[in-house]
Order: sequence, then C-alpha cells, then structure tokens
Amino acid sequence: MPASSTLDAAFLARLDALLGLGGLARGDALAGVHPGYDPDNLAAGVQASPRSVEEASAVLALCHEAGVSVVPHGGRTGLVGGGASRPGQIVFSTRRLDRIVEIDTAARLAVVEAGVTLQQLQDAAAEHGLTPGIDLAARGSATIGGMIATNAGGIEAFRRGTMRNRVLGLEFLRADGTVVSDLVRVLKNNTGYDLKDLIAGSEGTLCIVTRAVIRLERQVAPAATALVACASAEAALAAALRLRDRFPGRLRALEIMWHAYAETVAQEHGVALSGFGLDPAPVYLLTEAEQDPDTDIAAAMEAEIGALWEEGPVTGAALAQNERQREIFWRIRDDSDAIGRACPGVKTFDVSVPLSALPAYVERIRSELAATFSPAMRVYVFGHLADGNLHVLVGDWPEGSEARIEAILYDGLADSGGSFSAEHGIGLEKQDAFRRYADPARRAAMAAVKTALDPKGILNPGKILS
Repeated sequence: MPASSTLDAAFLARLDALLGLGGLARGDALAGVHPGYDPDNLAAGVQASPRSVEEASAVLALCHEAGVSVVPHGGRTGLVGGGASRPGQIVFSTRRLDRIVEIDTAARLAVVEAGVTLQQLQDAAAEHGLTPGIDLAARGSATIGGMIATNAGGIEAFRRGTMRNRVLGLEFLRADGTVVSDLVRVLKNNTGYDLKDLIAGSEGTLCIVTRAVIRLERQVAPAATALVACASAEAALAAALRLRDRFPGRLRALEIMWHAYAETVAQEHGVALSGFGLDPAPVYLLTEAEQDPDTDIAAAMEAEIGALWEEGPVTGAALAQNERQREIFWRIRDDSDAIGRACPGVKTFDVSVPLSALPAYVERIRSELAATFSPAMRVYVFGHLADGNLHVLVGDWPEGSEARIEAILYDGLADSGGSFSAEHGIGLEKQDAFRRYADPARRAAMAAVKTALDPKGILNPGKILS
C-alpha cells in the first residue's frame, strides 16, 4: 500500500480529528480493503469516510483550503479508472453515508444517502411493493451516489431510463464544502438550470453527491423468462421488436449475447446450453416479462416465441420452468467476470449503436479485428439490445495494440449517432478517445463548467478532462 507521506502530517491530524474513530484509514488499516476493479483505486493510501453531511462538508472544506485533491468512491465497480487515485490525494468514501432516510409510498419515491447500495434500496422498496426501476449486475456493491455520478443504465434503461431519469432531487457538496440542497420531490420543477442532470455522469469531477431523491415504480413479479436462440443478430432484433409490441409496458429485459459469450459463461458455471434444449446459435436473446392480471403472460410468451420459431428468426427457445432455472439464465447473462476467468487479461469496451446499425457493426468489428490481428483473437459480445448498448470484450490482444483496437471499435460511431461510451463513462481509460471523437466545442463547454464549479481543480482531477 503506497504511503501517504506526501500529505502534510498536520493536515492528516486535522482530518483525523474531524472524522473521529474509524473515519480515517491509511497504511495497514487499508490493507484489508478491496480496491475494486482498478488496483490504483486505493493508491492514495488515505481514505476518509464521513458519517454525516456535516462531516463530509468539513472534510471537503479542509481539503479545499489545503489544496489536497479528493477522489470520490462509491462501490468501486467502475471499469474506466474513474476512481483511480495516487499519493498526495485522499479517497473520499461514501461507505458510511448509508442511510435510507425515507420511503414515501404515496409519492413513490425514496430519499437515500449516497452510500446506500442499489441492492439495499431495492430490498427496502420491495417491502412496500416498489422498485427503483433500475437494475444491474453490480447491484450488491454499486452505490446510489456512484450510480448517479456515472449515470448508470442497466437492463431496464430502455423503459425506465438511466439514473439521470430516476433522480428527482439531489443534495451535493461543492469543491469548497458548500452544501447545495435541492432535494426536490416532484417531477415538474422549472426553477432554472437543472443541476442534477449536469451532475449525473460527471464522475465526481464537479461535486460529491450526499443524498438523493429517487423515483420508485410499482414492483411486478416476473411471469416469464426465456432464453431464445436466434438465427442472426438481425433475427434477434426482429424478435425483440416483435416482443416489445406484443408486451408493451411488461417487458423488463431484452438482453443479447453472441454465441462465444453465452457459451463461455455457461461453461464457467458448469452449464451446457444444450441442456436447455438449445442447439448452438449465432445469437441468444434473454427476455423477461412481468405479470399482468388480465393475461397469462407465460402462455402468451410461449405462443409468441413459437410463432417466431415457425417464421424463422428463432431457432430454439427455453422458458424457465422455475426460479432456479431463471437464475441460471440470468447468471449466464450477468457474470461477465467469467470471461476474465476463461480468458485472463480480456479488455472491456462499452459502446452504444443505433439499432438499425447494430448487426452490421458487430460483423464489421469482428471481421476487422480478425484481419488486423489474428483470426484466433477472441471477441465476446453481449449487451442491452433494446437500447443498443453493447459490451465488447477482446481477449488475446497484443501488447500496445489498444489504440488500434479502439479505432476499429469507435470509428464511425459518432457519425451513425452512436457513442463510444454507453454506460462506463470516460474516467482515465477513455480520455484519448474523448479527445479524438468528442466535439471540441463541447469539450470546451465542459471545461468551462468544471472551472466554474471547481476552480482549484481538486475534485477527481485528471478524469474526463485531462
């Protein structure tokens, strides 16, 4: 663990006094803390964990006065180096800001502190028959504050929106510790600039979120979950569009997995896709629909998939017969870490592609990667089909080839209306791509906002805008 010797001893003593017992961790006290996906997340060697908004404000004010940079941390599930730190900085953890302040069942909203995990909010809301309307595989560790900072999306984004759409109001800290409280609890609020929309996706570079008002939805249990084999990506897209039309407002998920991804993850879990009666297929679609009091959703889903089978887009399907089988289907989709176990050193990319261009995009990148590097290069693709968000995992890539791989994956995306960063943000890893593909005028506008809100540049420096 790197030492914190570059920080003044008097500063650390003041920080320790502010936070009290268990609030400041450094050296050996950090040795047992998992750094998350990036080993440099805890490289600062100092972690401050305030227990209240007042403590958090005081910590930032002290850092602002001393000119010490602050790297905000939630659940450390980010994949682009957004939480990486270095000696001379402090890590600002929201782990002790973990209270669910209120669940308002009449207004269908929750007021929570930033360190509450998505799973905690889901469980608390479920006690009242409600849900936050957003879900992702890292639900057990991803925090609400971190999800706002990264504008997390997940499997329900196509019908509920990203975190930006789930937030009604925010409380946050400016770089100097000033508390800005805008905990609005209503949807209609035209009172000037909408700062919450600016903060969502800012990756901790503009402020630190301390509390949020989150919209809730009625929780409806799943009625049918199906793993569907498709003849091609075009066939999967046609099937998905048909299912959306057939079950409007009831589809919770439309997830796509190319064969290499589905087969590899299944094998890592000791499961054979053939065990579900599925012959090998180029593409698999995982779909789930919620209960409807007026319709037998399971029967309707089976009938619709049967019709698609007869027409050709679908070549096979398995409907989950019980909760255990449903969990297996979702494990195949969710456990992307299994690819890293099967192919160590795999590199992850996260893009959005307009639906009409999606099949051709995947064929193009696979062909170009094979031609540029090797036909044996392993490429795994999966994602959220209904909103065009694809995760591309590239294995066996030669050292020093990142720029060439990025060029293959990113060139032409902006012209087609897509994005080289769908969910994961910019952080450190995508800064070169941001400079290359983002509109210079837009980058300049963002830099002006950063300067206005953080004139000393102490909040997560070097992220997004280097």
